Amino acid sequence: MRTSEKGLNDKRQLKKLLNAKVDYYNQPSFIKNDPICIPHLFTKQQDIEIAGFFAAIFAWGNRTTIINKSKELMQLMEMQPHQFCLHHTAGALKKLSGFKHRTFTADDLYYFIEFFHQHYSQHHSLETAFFPRKGMTVEEGLNHFKNYFFSFEHLKRTEKHISSPKQKSSCKRLNMYLRWMVRDDNKGVDFGIWKNLSPADLICPLDVHVSRIARQYGLLYRKQDDWEAALELTANLRTLDKQDPVKYDFALFGTGVMENKLSSVNESG
Repeated sequence: MRTSEKGLNDKRQLKKLLNAKVDYYNQPSFIKNDPICIPHLFTKQQDIEIAGFFAAIFAWGNRTTIINKSKELMQLMEMQPHQFCLHHTAGALKKLSGFKHRTFTADDLYYFIEFFHQHYSQHHSLETAFFPRKGMTVEEGLNHFKNYFFSFEHLKRTEKHISSPKQKSSCKRLNMYLRWMVRDDNKGVDFGIWKNLSPADLICPLDVHVSRIARQYGLLYRKQDDWEAALELTANLRTLDKQDPVKYDFALFGTGVMENKLSSVNESG
């Protein structure tokens, strides 16, 4: 068999394998153990946006801890994050003084709330904070968002919680958030409530699980997990599905997490 034919067959086999994994993981059963369960607690668009944003920003480390801390914050906001950000009192803010998740402290939280207060006082949706106009790329949108997010008076330390391609970051958490808000495949996991960006233009969230499995499958060769790596992976995923490349996040992440669990069980056994 000629090399080109073998490569084509290998690609078809990979696509078949990954599509099967997408079908397996992209189901409502995925929600309960993933940070996306936090925005799924709500039905109002602005609540979904704010809850999802916090859950995404908190998404590093143990998933159970991420979910628990996100729920704790939502409860401190009386399960009305949009209303809280717009109309909180000084007393209500004081109740947040003890909140902490890893390096994210109450000082950071106060600024996030102030940003949401300022933004939602003038805009219906958080989408315009990322994509004020149609036709922007994800890279343009994420760079714009960071500049806009920190356009109010803030502590310098808070800037570390929002990444951008300009910093060469893979922007895993924000790309995951965009996947939640933009993708709409009627599977019940992602929300698909933002329309200024097409799912075809999303960038795959790149974390240690995704990058490891992507390299195993020959979808990623760059050694650093940075913005260029996220672009490389997404470009290769587009050859499998041009219209919805980031659906394969389910396959890569799901496989990576499950392999870790199986490895832990085997080591302890």
